[in-house]
Amino acid sequence: MGFPEKVREVYPLDNLVLRVVFQNGVEKRYDVKQLFPQFEIYKELENNPALWSNVEVICGGSGIAWNDDMDISEYELWEGGTEL
Repeated sequence: MGFPEKVREVYPLDNLVLRVVFQNGVEKRYDVKQLFPQFEIYKELENNPALWSNVEVICGGSGIAWNDDMDISEYELWEGGTEL
């Protein structure tokens, strides 16, 4: 297994879906709801549009984050996303 590409850009879409652009130009859709069964903390995004829209790429592209407690690694975004 190789290392996933670093994240270049992230865009919050409707229905808790992200559009993630990787440094190699590949774009993927990532449905954050798939994390709900395992990680309760992400459910906070459902009823907090301001938090949802504040998603940012972590410095260096190693993932994305909403705050210090809620982030997703580039590996999870790459493996769990669907290529556009």
